Amino acid sequence: MQPILSAIQNRRSIRKYQDAAVPQPLVEQVLRAGTLAPSSKNRQPWQFVVVSGQSKKEMLWAMQQGLRRERRLPLLPNSKQHLPGAEHTLEIMKQAPVTIFVVNPLGASLSAALTPEERIYEICNAQSVGAAIENMTLQAAELGLGSLWICDIFFAYQELCDWLQAGGQLIAALALGYAAETPPARPRKLWQDTVQWRG
Repeated sequence: MQPILSAIQNRRSIRKYQDAAVPQPLVEQVLRAGTLAPSSKNRQPWQFVVVSGQSKKEMLWAMQQGLRRERRLPLLPNSKQHLPGAEHTLEIMKQAPVTIFVVNPLGASLSAALTPEERIYEICNAQSVGAAIENMTLQAAELGLGSLWICDIFFAYQELCDWLQAGGQLIAALALGYAAETPPARPRKLWQDTVQWRG
């Protein structure tokens, strides 16, 4: 099997982590992989905020406050059925020694009224950031690290943005650490069932 395909097939979303620090050089390799991703018009619309140590407690507090607020005054009222999953994600974030927040400094605010052209820019930049995160998850797997791509941060979007003070649009978080589990592959659609051939 080709090495890149092997990495893709063997990568897993890790939800249990060992209580062990990740050496900074390994985190740097993961970040470098992210910055090597392709991006629309070479805009490279990403910045990374690496959270560990004492800052982790502050980040977890912001996430917790957001989840509490979401129960009273929801930003995502039609997604309330996913709140228990987001609370479980908070427990995963407590375990992971490192959380990397991914911010798009070119992104519009959630409440911005966008022209069609601006909306397309947003879509293109989101694709670019997604490529960066995928690179990071694959590099983590190659280094013997586990990772979890987290979107549940949107339930605490404002609280985390206020805490991060990074500027731009918060896109995702990536939990990083040494895996304390070996989950099986999750079911996937057959690639043949997802393709239309035209020619």
